Amino acid sequence: MQSITSLYGSMVFNDQTMKKRLSADVYDRYHQCLKEGSELSEADADVIANEMKEWAVELGATHYTHWFQPMTGITAEKHDSFIEPDGDSVIMKLSGKELIKGEADASSFPNGGLRSTFEARGYTAWDMSSYAFIKDGTLCIPTVFLSYGGESLDKKTPLLKSEELIEKQAKRLLHLLGKDVNSVITTVGAEQEYFLIDKQMYQKRKDLVYTGRTLFGNRPPKTQELDDHYFGVIKPRVLAFMKELNEECWKLGIPAKTQHNEVAPCQHELAPIYTLTNRACDQNQIVMELMKKIADKHDLVCLLHEKPFDGINGSGKHNNWSMSADGENLLSPKGSDEQFLLFLSAVLQAVDEYPELLRVAAASAGNDHRLGGHEAPPAVLSVFIGDDLEHRIQNFIYNKKKESSTNASLNVEVHSLPKFFQDTSDRNRTSPFAFTGNKFEFRMLGSSQSIACSNINLNTAVADVLCRFADQLEASSEDLSTAIRKVVQTSYEQHKRIIFNGDGYAKEWIDEAERRGLLNLPTTADTLPCYLNQKNIALFERHKIFTAAELRGRYEILLENYNNVNSIEAYTMLSIVRKQILPSVMEYTRFLSETISAKKAAIASIDTSCEEDLLIQLQDIYVRAYHKTKKLSDAMEESGKEDKQQEAYYFKEVVLPLMEDLRVDCDLLETFVAKEFWKFPTYGDILYYK
Repeated sequence: MQSITSLYGSMVFNDQTMKKRLSADVYDRYHQCLKEGSELSEADADVIANEMKEWAVELGATHYTHWFQPMTGITAEKHDSFIEPDGDSVIMKLSGKELIKGEADASSFPNGGLRSTFEARGYTAWDMSSYAFIKDGTLCIPTVFLSYGGESLDKKTPLLKSEELIEKQAKRLLHLLGKDVNSVITTVGAEQEYFLIDKQMYQKRKDLVYTGRTLFGNRPPKTQELDDHYFGVIKPRVLAFMKELNEECWKLGIPAKTQHNEVAPCQHELAPIYTLTNRACDQNQIVMELMKKIADKHDLVCLLHEKPFDGINGSGKHNNWSMSADGENLLSPKGSDEQFLLFLSAVLQAVDEYPELLRVAAASAGNDHRLGGHEAPPAVLSVFIGDDLEHRIQNFIYNKKKESSTNASLNVEVHSLPKFFQDTSDRNRTSPFAFTGNKFEFRMLGSSQSIACSNINLNTAVADVLCRFADQLEASSEDLSTAIRKVVQTSYEQHKRIIFNGDGYAKEWIDEAERRGLLNLPTTADTLPCYLNQKNIALFERHKIFTAAELRGRYEILLENYNNVNSIEAYTMLSIVRKQILPSVMEYTRFLSETISAKKAAIASIDTSCEEDLLIQLQDIYVRAYHKTKKLSDAMEESGKEDKQQEAYYFKEVVLPLMEDLRVDCDLLETFVAKEFWKFPTYGDILYYK
């Protein structure tokens, strides 16, 4: 392998590459456009496009694509070759016009009613702030995706808007504090959890193939009880996958940093170093794609479903979010009380005022199976900041004397070990939104979900509070320090209910959260209507992130996805029961019956009570499963509701409970039927491959 430093970013048309290949004038004007939002001239676009093409061709690329992120949750690309006719031959060309704008069929992607079939035109437009890269011999140009009327049909457009919004409002606040900065950015590091299983096992499980999760499966004798998988020695086969994944990430400028076994068997994690939020969103989409492709090369399958196996931990994606101004972390406790506590208070207030926007960003049919379990945060929103930080807020707003830091030197009295200091607060793995030293970790997201929505919503909500803080300080006639203290005090006293530093898994907390009046939306069906709350529509329209029509479109898209996912799972379950599970039981009961008859024919007085008892038990469970299958089938015939929100409630209240009930008997049948008769791999087969 090449050295990491030479490999890193080698497939990215990044700033370093642009500086080498572009003239100083073009390079400077490109950056001026980025900074000021001015328009890039046609001549400069042609120069950049040509150099981008030349660079890509040198690295083996033959095609280019406008790479965008429609509302499918994955990326989209249409490839065009660089060739242009030149008499009887061809030349390789990419024009500035082709770089800047492309077309896509807007009615063929999820649009929530914003486009009709006869209104097909949509546009892709170059996102200059995210670097182009080469993937599978194709130059990928990150773009936004818009309808003919200008509505955003993707996840990138509103994210870019929210980034500009939070920069504008943070700059206002910093200006009042005597700091005029060039830029304010948000940064994200997205920790990605995933499962790796053997490809042959996967192909024999139609539930995994069709839905990404197992709809049946009895827990094997051992799963994660001994805590021996977490941070354990990585299997050579998995390590080979990780090595290739790292190399491909590094080529694409993705700062893959940490890899390890997670809690559940076959579960692992990749964590990158934080980067610009827009770029982090792009990179996380690439990481998920790479995981699937590279796993296939190693005869493995990467599962990104939030809960692929019942009874063991599911997979999340932790969104580590912070703000920086000219390189200074605005959420670092090392900053002044006034600056740090203003920005911290803005985040706390934003989460308390708009908790549904974080909850809806984590809503999906898959994540419903994970949230609230003891491997994931509860569905109720709260914020962990730690007792030390809460005392710091109280000392500031009530003008108390500062207490000395409670972090102490740890000395375990072993001569060969160095002394080191405790952090000022512990980590709280049960909190959905936890302060972790100089950033907030949003832990509710599911492993398959795009991180764009959570950052759009978080950026917008925080920017809205920053705007009001700036308004209050600008209008105050008091000295600045007194005015800031009052702003922080008012915010804390009105929104401290959102702070919870205890055990989020405890039932007592759910009861306490209800007494505090905190939001608790247990399922996606309950959560999605939040998009249409007038308060949320007003927020997004006020700051020009979404129109009401765009929000309704997103609601319709997510609602349709939820219903479709549940429908696919129900029909897959019916198919497996009818074609595999019930036939397996019939074959095994016939075998038992023939065994009983053969024994009695050989020796009339022989005791066959064990076989008879087993046969009776199997038949009882079989009959129950058969009738539950019919009940689920009848329910699915009634599932097509004209009102899609009512259909979502129908799945939640009727279909999903019937599926769970049917699964209980089918999983019980697995424990009785001999292995050679069971028609697909069990959990034990899948989770313990070599």
